Amino acid sequence: MNMISRMLENSINQTLSRGKVLVVLGARQTGKTTLIRKILSKQEDVIYFTADDPSVVAMFSNFSLENLKLIFGKAKLVCIDEAQRIPSVGLIAKLIHDNLPEVRLILTGSSSLELTEGTYESLTGRKNELILFPLSIQELSNEIGVFQTQQQLDSRLIYGMYPEVITSPGAEQDILREICSSYLYKDLLAWKGIRKPRLLEDLLRALALQLGQEVSINELSNLLGVGKDTIESYIDLLEKTFIVFRLDPLSRNLRNEIKSFRKVYFCDNGIRNAVLGNYLPLENRQDKGQLWENFIVSERRKKLQYEGSYAKSWFWRTTYQQEIDYIEEKDGSFSAWEIKYNSKRKHKFQQSFIDAYQPTTTEIINKENFLSWLIG
Repeated sequence: MNMISRMLENSINQTLSRGKVLVVLGARQTGKTTLIRKILSKQEDVIYFTADDPSVVAMFSNFSLENLKLIFGKAKLVCIDEAQRIPSVGLIAKLIHDNLPEVRLILTGSSSLELTEGTYESLTGRKNELILFPLSIQELSNEIGVFQTQQQLDSRLIYGMYPEVITSPGAEQDILREICSSYLYKDLLAWKGIRKPRLLEDLLRALALQLGQEVSINELSNLLGVGKDTIESYIDLLEKTFIVFRLDPLSRNLRNEIKSFRKVYFCDNGIRNAVLGNYLPLENRQDKGQLWENFIVSERRKKLQYEGSYAKSWFWRTTYQQEIDYIEEKDGSFSAWEIKYNSKRKHKFQQSFIDAYQPTTTEIINKENFLSWLIG
């Protein structure tokens, strides 16, 4: 399979023309470097640096405007890959933006830890930020067609959507193990806030086992024997390194709506299963429904991000165990979906929710119609 075209390519090209610093974030191995190199290959007067190279980090450590001019030479487009490794990269980017208007700058990072925290204040009003996820079902379908995409569904639920996983059939488990051992925790474990690597692994396993369920910080705190603040901070770090993401409960109208719990999903099914070391085929699994929900919600998230949608996402549940898997709110209107792996399973939406929120759409997403929802 050739290199799969990425939906973010057009957005990057459009953003480059706006004159702001472009920040491209995403987990390692999602294809950031491949995509950026493809874009750079079509430009002139380009220079590329990777901060995985210690000599590059050293070169930028003692920066001044004159030194930057010498480093860049005649380059009009500069890319610094894995820029979160460079101290004060935000100040460097601000200096370039404010004093070298002829230079367009791209920063990429595999976490939004130091990169974004170090650049937000410095680059207020000076940057555009984009996120590259593992391959989306839209991108896969564009490459191999709807029929083959549907045929691959079981594999995608088990092995996920990382580019190398998809392009290397038969080697999925080895690749996922490599991603987890060599890349997944690389930036996270180097972060100053991580003092208990074993706790991080235990927390990830606990979250993997609670996939699709409301997560109680108190329960995780008791289970792992650490304070609630530590659990919160570690989940926050996992989110900023694109390993997990949170979904908040919708709670506005009814007294018995759950307000305090969150759902935590994995950004990729393959990473979730690699954390547990469980690659059993679907017919031998008890967690098919959880894998299906994680896959659908994570794919919908990619779709909304790539489309630039400002729709807000929620789930809904009451203390009476009434629930709806996934809700979107846009322009004050709500749409609600139940996510069911079994296409024959019937479902009736809760009348209390319909009365309170008057959704314009209520639909069940299953194996028969998921592609039209995620691609259409």
